[in-house]
Amino acid sequence: MILRGSVFSSVLEMETGITIVGPNKFEAGKYQVVYLLHGQCGRSGDWAEYTMLPTYANDYNILFIMPEVARSFYTDMKYGQHFFSYVVDELPKICKGVFNISAKREDTAVIGASMGGYGALKCAFSKPEVYGFVAAFSSPCLFLQEGLDKQRTEGHTEEFRAMYGERIINDFEAIFGKELVWTSANEIVELAKKINGEKVKPKIYTACGTNDFFHDDNVRFQGEMKKLDFAFTYEEWAGVHDWFFFNEALRKSLSFYFGKPATQKHRFIAE
Repeated sequence: MILRGSVFSSVLEMETGITIVGPNKFEAGKYQVVYLLHGQCGRSGDWAEYTMLPTYANDYNILFIMPEVARSFYTDMKYGQHFFSYVVDELPKICKGVFNISAKREDTAVIGASMGGYGALKCAFSKPEVYGFVAAFSSPCLFLQEGLDKQRTEGHTEEFRAMYGERIINDFEAIFGKELVWTSANEIVELAKKINGEKVKPKIYTACGTNDFFHDDNVRFQGEMKKLDFAFTYEEWAGVHDWFFFNEALRKSLSFYFGKPATQKHRFIAE
């Protein structure tokens, strides 16, 4: 099943795109759910079009819900929409009202690649009572404060603009304001530290290609997370920042958390 359309968001005060992928055969009972987040240049339908997601939905009897958040980095923007509040607060309420999905945190995951990887970690660390599992692939901005400091001091130079482009500079000003104000609510490691001592924490899987331009930051992030008390797994293999890698990472992450596919081990949740 693939559903494509739009939903009206009271938080955003507008219609926004949404894609739902689920198994072709439905049964009575509640389904596990994965909120699957797109990257900076993408939209809600990317995972359905560029990966084997429909097959994974049938294999695992899972509903995959894919919102659309433009280039917001899953934040409540300074000059723009409050996409973070939409994704973590309003979207689950909408989907639970329409689809027969479980409300249990152990049945709820958030997964993303690139900008969506940053967003997935932010969602899970901000709302650990909601998400039992988070997976993030080739994530950028894992050390956001350093990036904002660099743009603040070097953003006016030709070298910086040639490296990062005008669009991302404008994006960050729209998100964080002209002054590029940093807060711990947008810093992944700080969010992790905040919940480090809590009993309820998400299980974490991250991955990055060895030839990905975010590889060094993802390895560094692994080092920071290993200092904390999380069930944290990092994997890497030969790959770059593309859908071939993201598809394989998605397959691995689903197997890592949900176990064998339903064709081998039934994952349906009884009433």
